[in-house]
Amino acid sequence: MNNSLTNTARLLGAGLGALLVLTLVTGVIYPLAVTGIAQGIFPGKANGSEIEADGKVVGSSLIGQSYDLPLKEGQETPEPDLKWFQGRPADGLGTNSVNTRYQLILSGATNRSADNKDLIDRVTAAKAAVVKDNSTADYKVRPRDVPADAVTSSGSGLDPDISPQYADIQVHRIAERNGLSVARVQQLVDEHTEGRTLGFLGEPRVNVLELNIALKDLAAKG
Repeated sequence: MNNSLTNTARLLGAGLGALLVLTLVTGVIYPLAVTGIAQGIFPGKANGSEIEADGKVVGSSLIGQSYDLPLKEGQETPEPDLKWFQGRPADGLGTNSVNTRYQLILSGATNRSADNKDLIDRVTAAKAAVVKDNSTADYKVRPRDVPADAVTSSGSGLDPDISPQYADIQVHRIAERNGLSVARVQQLVDEHTEGRTLGFLGEPRVNVLELNIALKDLAAKG
């Protein structure tokens, strides 16, 4: 009887000791080590890839954000502020979802097929809006010039980047709205166009937040 109690106590003690050691190693030492290494080698990425402007954090290079006009009375859907470059649509989960206009509560893409009428209607309307919004007195956007990322959301609905093609068709509108030359705005886009990662991964892209920060600085200089 005494031996049985002794063995049980010994086993419980060993189990408790193992629990405490593993908790210390995996719950304290390992997270602190990983955090310390990340902060030492990749501080920017470890802290969320934050982007600063005018001395304050304005967003992350990994998360898109909207550039809209304030809602008018009785208005439910904000209109885009066309003096800024616009990102991809963020309505992958539908217009009634919380995942609209880059809200981070929920993310995801539509599961509708390519022949789904609702999806076709949404893309058709989005293409018409892109053509209308980006056409100016001396520059007309043709429907065939509108790239796919201008009218479809990404897999997460939070994509911070757009294709150089989508940025290019916005150049004339941006120049007109901000009183800048087309050549200077195009140069701005070219300067913020990133190539494929390692030369072969992914596609060329333009980070919308970084581009709009540069645009704000350019417009302020006149």
